Amino acid sequence: MVSAALSLDPPSEFELLRQGTAAFVLSLRERGVFDLNVLRAMETVPRDFFAPRRFADLARSDVALPIPCGQTMTAPAVVAAMLAALEVKPGQRILEVGTGTGYVTALLARIGAEVHTIERQPILAESAERRLQLAGFSRIKHVCGDGLEGGDTQGRYHRILLNGVLPYLSPALTSRLVAGGRLVGGAIQNGVPQLLTIFRDEEGDLSHAFGAPVRLSPLVACRHDP
Repeated sequence: MVSAALSLDPPSEFELLRQGTAAFVLSLRERGVFDLNVLRAMETVPRDFFAPRRFADLARSDVALPIPCGQTMTAPAVVAAMLAALEVKPGQRILEVGTGTGYVTALLARIGAEVHTIERQPILAESAERRLQLAGFSRIKHVCGDGLEGGDTQGRYHRILLNGVLPYLSPALTSRLVAGGRLVGGAIQNGVPQLLTIFRDEEGDLSHAFGAPVRLSPLVACRHDP
């Protein structure tokens, strides 16, 4: 009788952290997150792995966390609300503006999307790319540049996710949406940051809808020398 060979390789940090996410996901359900694709992704992508180590004890709490360059890692319930509004389907092309730590990028990839992500801060872009590779996400296109103008990307997208509050809505972004596509981000409405969803219908016309208030960092355009 021949027994199957056992792998002696120790589990990666990503896998070890992944094993403790059940209670975290349950807490999100209790807060009203019900999208199964989003919950499954959050269950298999540990936020701890992408959070700054000094805030590891808060990574599974529903709070925003400070990250370098004056940015924040968005609270999980807000991330879940944005992804639910985005309605990502496996195989769709997604343009993500504001990579941050790479956590939301990983969630999109886990759902099965083809992700192109843009980050204007080189420090954040390099760190996120390294984390994503260590976690096994190798089919993501990374760009460092001005995401509000579409960055150095090509083609059109089924979905566009803006990880922050828009200072303005550039036609360079909305023109990237395919017919039937949608864009989700934050925008100021009546002085309050709210979830914004923009739809492009089959005729190419745009419409929009505001959702619940959200706590998101402002998205800032890159400065260009005159």
